[in-house]
Formats: sequence, structure tokens, C-alpha cells
Amino acid sequence: MSAPPNGRGPAAVVFDLDGLLLDTESVWTRAEEKLFARYGRTFGPEEKRRLIGTSGPTAARMFEEMLDLPGEGVALGAAVRELVWIELEQGAPAQPGAAELVAALVRSGTPIGVASNSPRAIVDRALSFSVLDGPFGVVLGGDEVANPKPAPDVYLEACNRLGADPAMSVALEDSPPGVASARAAGMRVVGVPSFPGVTLEEAHVVAASLDATAVREAVGLA
Repeated sequence: MSAPPNGRGPAAVVFDLDGLLLDTESVWTRAEEKLFARYGRTFGPEEKRRLIGTSGPTAARMFEEMLDLPGEGVALGAAVRELVWIELEQGAPAQPGAAELVAALVRSGTPIGVASNSPRAIVDRALSFSVLDGPFGVVLGGDEVANPKPAPDVYLEACNRLGADPAMSVALEDSPPGVASARAAGMRVVGVPSFPGVTLEEAHVVAASLDATAVREAVGLA
């Protein structure tokens, strides 16, 4: 496992995707709204807060509960993913400061990666429609590890592929399950909430956006 590349920054920086690097949470929200409308239900802020950062199986169970459709979770989850796939054709804008932060880390020589709870196919599609496609040393989806977030698997695997010690690496997250995952992996965690009412008290550092000075300090750029 490597030490920090410049002697002062982290050994690696690993980003969540949805809501953290890209504004794909709005894509998922539009898909979830359409799903709920099919069943005469309204999808609102409370439902969104419950779903942010969850894995496919967890979200499926929540859909069953919210829509009163026991046993239909797998089909409901598949329907949402199909809607997301279509919605992504409209593009996935980068979150404020994301492109600049990624570019600065690339210039510094810090290994960077993406560790998402979304399926890998959707992660790749979102990145391909964004300005961030290309610079990451590793990209992982939640379906590529045994246990999705909040388990540490995806962050441990990302650090392993980057050749970085998790204890010397930084994760950036926008959801409680993501923060729990990175902390369980032994990483320092920067929380950047993407939805009102979502709190990330378990993160080591919390910032309003990726262009905050506290974020740059945490990843060794300031």
C-alpha cells in the first residue's frame, strides 16, 4: 500500500458519485417521482431523504413499504433503474467545484477513484454524459462488491485497486450510508450534503460544497 504521493496529502481520494460529484440525485428523483405517479402516489422530500445513498436491495424494500406493494421490491427497483437510464440522456451536470477539484487532484498526482452504490452500468453511463469522464484510476459500482454501502467493501476495494492504504486516504460523501461505509473502511471522511435535511455528523469534516476551503485542505490541496 502506498503512502501519500506528495508526502503531505492523502494516499488516495475516493469520491461517491450521485449527489457528490454529479447532480444525478435529481435524475433519480425524477425517476422516483414517475414511479410513484404510476401508483397514484406522491414522491416528496421525506421519501427522498430516506432513499439517499441506499443500495439497490435496501431501496427495493423501501419502495415496497412506501407503495404498499409487498413482494414487488425487485420489480420496483428495476423500474426505477430503467427510468434513470432514460433520464441520463439529458446529461449529468457536475456539482459545484467538482470538475475543478478533480482536475487539481490529477495535477497533484494524487490517485483518485469513484465508489458508488449505484450499479456499475449506471455509473458508467452517468460519467459518460458528464465533463468528468476519464480521469479516475478506478470506478466501482455497488453491484461489484459483496456488500454495498454502508458496508465498507466498495471503499476497501477502491483503495486496494489504487494501491492506497485506506487509513491514509480520504473519501468524499453526501449521504449517511456513504459516510458510514467510508468510516468502516478506516478512511477520513469529508461530508458534503446534497439534499436539505440530510445531516452528516459522522463525517470528520462537513462542508457546504466541493469548492469549500475545508475540502481542499482535507485532500491536501491547501
